[in-house]
Amino acid sequence: MIVDSAVYKGGARVPLECHVHDYATMRRAATDQDGFVWIGLYQPSQSELNEVAAAFGLHRLAVEDAFKAHQRPKLELYDDSLFLVLKTLWYVDEDDAVETGEINMFVGHDFVVTVRHGRGSQLQDARRFLEGSEKVLTHGPSSVVYAVCDTVVDAYTEVVEFLQEDVDEVEESVFSNQRTKDSARIYTLKREIAEVRRAVLPLREPMRRFASGLVAGVDVESAPFFRDVVDHLTQAAEVVDTLDTLLSSAFDAHLAAISVQQNDDMRKISAGAALVVTPTLIAGVYGMNFEHMPELGWTLGYPFALLLMFGVSGLLFWFFKRSGWL
Repeated sequence: MIVDSAVYKGGARVPLECHVHDYATMRRAATDQDGFVWIGLYQPSQSELNEVAAAFGLHRLAVEDAFKAHQRPKLELYDDSLFLVLKTLWYVDEDDAVETGEINMFVGHDFVVTVRHGRGSQLQDARRFLEGSEKVLTHGPSSVVYAVCDTVVDAYTEVVEFLQEDVDEVEESVFSNQRTKDSARIYTLKREIAEVRRAVLPLREPMRRFASGLVAGVDVESAPFFRDVVDHLTQAAEVVDTLDTLLSSAFDAHLAAISVQQNDDMRKISAGAALVVTPTLIAGVYGMNFEHMPELGWTLGYPFALLLMFGVSGLLFWFFKRSGWL
């Protein structure tokens, strides 16, 4: 469906009395006033997207990608327009999960069409920012590309901050004195970090090209704005790499802690077994009932055997305790 559609000129929104589907009128008004049209679509049907594509001359292959979604971030040029794909991210704290959406942008000299998929791809903040920033909006369609990219990358930063908190919790748990089961959570976080990486890393090259003014159809004077986006994107990418490394180290430490705990358990089991086996051995010797065993006829034989059992067991207990086995 169409979420919003507007004509912009001279850094301001131009009021129009026409239907939201009257693309011809909006585009004619934009052309007459040296402005541009911004059409915002959310999970449109095939017929809605085809109607917009016919009105603005969008390339068939790009339209197909926008409808199917699930594309990797990319920038493609088609004659006098460009097609940009962005992955959106948002964090679900109770599940330690990163959810993804997608924004597809068609950009021409007098129009911008955004096609959104997923709950976390709202662009109301970007539109409000532009409509309140006349200086930025005067850059035409390039200003929309900047505002959308900046909104998406800022969301990356928020998601990375949440992941950083989770990684800190995992590290604290792994190196605590308690026996914890962190392997499942570490695997979940590494999987979510991989999801973030799939959104962040492919986007660096398109943003670099925008920041360098190397993309036809994007205002060269808007390059400084994109350099700010590149800076935030690079920071997010670096933090993601660091978090992945920390999780790998935490997993290795977790496995090492399990091994140490198992060795400690085996020492305690061995010590316990020795404390049981020694009295059993003594009782077994004196329980053989051979005729010529001297202790069998000794009045103090039974107390002596008991004393020997407790004495040897006490000595072993003291030794194991001192050695840290118990």
